[in-house]
Amino acid sequence: MPAPSKGPDTIVLVHGFWVTPRSWENWITRYEAQGYRVLAPAYPGLEVEVESLNRDPSPIERLTVPAIMEKLESVVGGLEEPPLIMGHSAGGAFTQLLLDRGYGAVGVVLDSAPTEGVLVAPLSQLKASFPVLKNPANRHKAVGLTYEQWRYTFTNTWGEADARGAYERYHVPASGGIFWDSVLANFIPGPQEIAVDYNNDARAPLLFISGSEDHLMPPAVQRSNLKHYKSNTITEIKEFEGRSHLMPAQKGWEEVADFALTWAVEHATRRPQMATARRAESVYEAPSAPSAEAVQ
Repeated sequence: MPAPSKGPDTIVLVHGFWVTPRSWENWITRYEAQGYRVLAPAYPGLEVEVESLNRDPSPIERLTVPAIMEKLESVVGGLEEPPLIMGHSAGGAFTQLLLDRGYGAVGVVLDSAPTEGVLVAPLSQLKASFPVLKNPANRHKAVGLTYEQWRYTFTNTWGEADARGAYERYHVPASGGIFWDSVLANFIPGPQEIAVDYNNDARAPLLFISGSEDHLMPPAVQRSNLKHYKSNTITEIKEFEGRSHLMPAQKGWEEVADFALTWAVEHATRRPQMATARRAESVYEAPSAPSAEAVQ
């Protein structure tokens, strides 16, 4: 496996919606055991545990994309060297924004939410998104999933006991406002909050990792997002068979984590970051390969 001496020694893990940094707990432990410093920042206001957010989801209701990006930029921009950045689901879209803004040495996104302009919407994605999109009033709420909805959206290929255990350990409500705004952005003139420059040649290398059985962010979404990039910077995709949306916690996650790290170390740059910011104060502490398909 790669060693920190061969590249950046810090990895930043960005979580998605309906989960918290706890969803990265296995990856944190694995990467720290290899000598990496691992930061898994929570969205602003979410620096508490899953159980607390389920009791009081009001911090989720107040979330905005600018606030999330300010937090993430403070973490990544406050480091001495550009880190490896990995994002899952909505965290994948935020990772793409970070790279576009000049942060990070390399980016890996798992089952990423799309950036602006990606219009592919498979039926499974519409069904998985229905709990939020069925009611415009959800724009002002934190919207949770029932276990049955979670099962379809996050753990459709899992055994029953593992799926229910993951629901109890990881699930929190998601921001209806951000979810709705990301959908409406494609119908509003001009770039909105999840827009990137697909022609940005200065962007760090980017890998899309896709689970073949993901219902929320299916492979078609990942391929479409990738095809929007027209820059000369490395942009690749790798699909893992049999994986559902909660890839960081699914059995066999080690294979995905190792592939992501190997690719990231191989492609990491050492160029200076374009932006700097204050150091982050809050990060989550975890409890005590084949080649990719390149797109030119």
